[in-house]
Amino acid sequence: MSVEAAVDGVVASAGAEVVQYEVSDGVATVWLNRPEVKNCVNWDVLTGIGEAVERADRDDSVRVVLFRGRGRTFCAGADLNMLNGEFLQTTTKSIELAQVSARTYDRIFNLKKPTIAVVEGYAVAGGFELMISCDFCIASTDAKIGDFHIRRALFGGAGPIYRLPRYIGLRKAKELMLTGKLLSGQECYEWNLANVAAAPEDLEQAIADFVAPLKDKGALIMHITKMTANRGLDGDTETLIALESMACNVIHQSADAREGVQAFLEKRDPVWKGL
Repeated sequence: MSVEAAVDGVVASAGAEVVQYEVSDGVATVWLNRPEVKNCVNWDVLTGIGEAVERADRDDSVRVVLFRGRGRTFCAGADLNMLNGEFLQTTTKSIELAQVSARTYDRIFNLKKPTIAVVEGYAVAGGFELMISCDFCIASTDAKIGDFHIRRALFGGAGPIYRLPRYIGLRKAKELMLTGKLLSGQECYEWNLANVAAAPEDLEQAIADFVAPLKDKGALIMHITKMTANRGLDGDTETLIALESMACNVIHQSADAREGVQAFLEKRDPVWKGL
């Protein structure tokens, strides 16, 4: 990312920028900015993530959204001081926290633009849930990644039971959830939890290489393809055939579909309009 990129604080109590939003060359980066506590999530961070996602969704210049953590660590989950002070043994507030977290992360999963978790350091518990809610993961080989909740007699409320088995199967999902074990970034790649594992010194180049072929695609076809792919494991074959047929029809009516075909026939680069 360019050092000239614009950086803005997003939703912060008392002016503290606990979530930062940065845009450079079509890529929005949502930075978790509590490095002193390994970017643990409190209400301000959770709200900030939600607002940053909406901001990226509205910005037509943004083609890809990255989630990262300051201080060379991704996110160590919920702030345990917050949990201990406000949520443990308070059923109503506990459910509220789980539901707000789940809805915020699901918004990331269903965002019309591709999302990438860039994982350094720790991605555990709620940080792990954020990671698996993104479309892709680029992990530093020495990262420490896992569900982890069970080590503190806690339960993850934002995705492990419905996202994790879809990535790695039920047996491996149970292995992570029931043992609380941590995987390295390299092991996550081998387990199909990461798309790329890169040595720490190669991470920025790995990000640039992965992002490049996502940025030059039409926004409409990216949205439709991601939306339908997300539904692919949730329906029966006949329903999904109908969904594919309707998606094809929507895309075939678009200006970008005509532009894509004409650009190929005319041997030139396409100019997408997102229409």
